[in-house]
Amino acid sequence: MKINFKLFIALAINGLSFAGYAQNANVTHYNEPHRPQLHFSPVQHWVNDPNGMVYFNHTYHLFFQYYPEDIVWGPMHWGHAVSKDLIHWKELPIALYPDSLGYIFSGSAVVDSNNTSGFGKNGKVPLVAIFTHHDPKGEKAGTDVFQNQSIAYSLDEGNTWTKYAGNPVLKNPGIRDFRDPKVMWYAKEKKWVMTLATKDHITFYSAPDLKNWIKESEFGLRAGAHGGVWECPDLFPLKLNGKTYWVLVVNLNPGGPNGGSATQYFVGSFDGNKFSPADTQTRWLDYGPDEYAGITWSNTGSRKIFLGWMSNWTYANQVPTEKWRNAMTIPRDLRLKQSKHGIVIASALVPELASIYSNTWVSKNITVNKTLDLTAKVSSTKSRYVFKLELAKLKGYTIKLFNRTGEEVLVGYDDVKDQYFIDRTRSGNVDFQKDFAGRFTAPRLTASKSSDLTIVVDKASVELFADGGLTSMTAVCFPNQDYTDLRVQVDKKLKIKSLSFNALKSIWH
Repeated sequence: MKINFKLFIALAINGLSFAGYAQNANVTHYNEPHRPQLHFSPVQHWVNDPNGMVYFNHTYHLFFQYYPEDIVWGPMHWGHAVSKDLIHWKELPIALYPDSLGYIFSGSAVVDSNNTSGFGKNGKVPLVAIFTHHDPKGEKAGTDVFQNQSIAYSLDEGNTWTKYAGNPVLKNPGIRDFRDPKVMWYAKEKKWVMTLATKDHITFYSAPDLKNWIKESEFGLRAGAHGGVWECPDLFPLKLNGKTYWVLVVNLNPGGPNGGSATQYFVGSFDGNKFSPADTQTRWLDYGPDEYAGITWSNTGSRKIFLGWMSNWTYANQVPTEKWRNAMTIPRDLRLKQSKHGIVIASALVPELASIYSNTWVSKNITVNKTLDLTAKVSSTKSRYVFKLELAKLKGYTIKLFNRTGEEVLVGYDDVKDQYFIDRTRSGNVDFQKDFAGRFTAPRLTASKSSDLTIVVDKASVELFADGGLTSMTAVCFPNQDYTDLRVQVDKKLKIKSLSFNALKSIWH
């Protein structure tokens, strides 16, 4: 936030803080066209990658790449927001500002319960942020060592941060893309493990104290997708049928399955030194065009909660908003499932989302002949709802979200190609960038005859979860009016086992 000293004095006189000001600003903000009502976005200005996500003392912390001067990318800061329930967010003052070592690029945060860093004092547990210092002068000079890893700590539950005097703690060995540290505690060997994006692969480092890092191993030169640079990795364990597997998430830009940015992952094992994948095929955590830089919260135990940036670098700086630009996805719970393509990740909406459900409607055993008009169920939701359907026998169908001006988003399943799809070709404002309009597809990952689909609609976005979350897709859109109408369309006949709507309250009002 650019400090307005007149405002600062006025706030001081009235006994208000900047945090309070940010909350009070919600009264007048969050009403703009296309503003998400279910997803986190800052009051104003530019946002990209989620950073430093950590759970501590019953509070979820979300830091994020933030430029407080404009709605286009600029010198990166760490913005900060907190939540008790993953749904309602309170924006706090900026946590980390650029300094002589550079901009504050992406990274992670941990709870140093054992005070391995020595930052803890008087019994206070330190939160430690690990981030990339990006030196723009070094980049401009043409060096390859302008990205280095640094740390900062907080002794007041994340409200204020002190950068470590010995930064950087991990210096660049000569790799141009050397960034986005995700750190976790590896209890078996009592050490911290850093998963770092290094050009088009991953390098693992370890340290006993978050300060003195040594290289452990590398992964990925001959695995997965390599259409662009690897970024924002994550490493964590998940269990399936009592067995522990390790998941390595790697964000990629460009080279996603539908163009531009996307999140791939690998399932395998990790021994504290080396990650070994079960196979080297490419798997995508979200097939839509608008989920990127996704990682999980630290310190949540066996529960792994994922959050992504709801945009794409292909057009992120150009989307037609005026006060703010871009937002986060809805948080998702991750779990492993067996599929016809091996062990894969399934994504599900966090159950906390139910706290803003209203006007639930359920109907069972419906037969659709050509068209089922559900406009009466969604017209009063202000384009905010969860729509679910279950099919005992899957056939092709299209769900049409549209308004009276002819703008539409098509979501559904193509039984000829065995694909789910989101089509935003005629979704509204699409001509601000040549690659925005289009039909985006995702494979079906199960051979089951039955199927389920959940979509979340929020003003200017659609998130799809199919077959228990085996397939997920995220897409933003920019209609000139809300999608007030909804129809299910089929070629001949479709039997729906169950269909439900839940209108959703705004998280801001």
